[in-house]
Parts: sequence; C-alpha cells; structure tokens
Amino acid sequence: MKKRNGARVRKKRKQALLFIVIGVIALGAIAAAAIVSNVPQDSQAFTVEVIPASLSQEGQEGAALFKMNCQVCHGPNAAGTKLGPPLIHDIYNPGHHSDQAFYLAAASGVRQHHWPYGDMPPQPQVAREDVAKIIRYIRELQEANGITYKAHSM
Repeated sequence: MKKRNGARVRKKRKQALLFIVIGVIALGAIAAAAIVSNVPQDSQAFTVEVIPASLSQEGQEGAALFKMNCQVCHGPNAAGTKLGPPLIHDIYNPGHHSDQAFYLAAASGVRQHHWPYGDMPPQPQVAREDVAKIIRYIRELQEANGITYKAHSM
C-alpha cells in the first residue's frame, strides 16, 4: 500500500509541476505579446537620419559606451529603432531634456511619455561617469544635426 501511495504522490507532484510549467509558459507568452503590441509596427516611423559628428575624445569614449549599453534600443548613432526612440531628435534638445534627465533615466529608468515604446528600465550597469561620456556623445551628435538648446515651454 505504501508503494501505491508513494506512486500517487509522485504522480500528483508531476502533474502539479506540469501545471506550473504550463502556467509560466502562458504568462511568458502573454507578457511577450504585451511587449510586442507596444512596439511601433512601422520600423521607419520613429527613426531619423543622423549626420555623423566629429567627436571629441570624451565623445568617442561615449560612442563606445553608447554602442555597448544603449544602441540595442536607441539604434546606431542614436537614430532610434522599433525598441526605443531616436535621441537625435528635437524632443531631447538640452532645453527640454537636460543632462540631468539623462542621468536620471540611466539611474532610475523612465516612464513612457513622448513615445509609444513603453517604459525604459534603469541601467544600473552604467556608471555615472560613463553616463557623462554618453551624454557628451549624444550632445555632439545633436549639435552636428542642428539640435541645440531651446527653452522648454508648455
């Protein structure tokens, strides 16, 4: 009788584990669908043409750091992708998004507000001094593309 009870218990555990695995897979599929539904469908809708800049030494270091940490979402030369907005865009001019906004975005993430991409998660792997170099890179690219300080008004 003990052998039968042990077999039943193992069978019930296997069934429970199977239900848990199926549930996790289902939740993952739902989460993936939610993420994909928030991504713009037109890949060109939120990308921009970027004129390359002649970069300072700090800007060059920032370009390398940007490529490692930001490019997957914000695209080569910060031109945007289906996953993240272009940073070479007037919305990010220094009068609307100061350097401090970039520091806060890297440290704390950003709630969706200008674009339909969803929230940006914090980037704890990027040290503050590296964020400074990334900002320098972005500002030099912006300047080369005619994006300069404009006072923010609502």
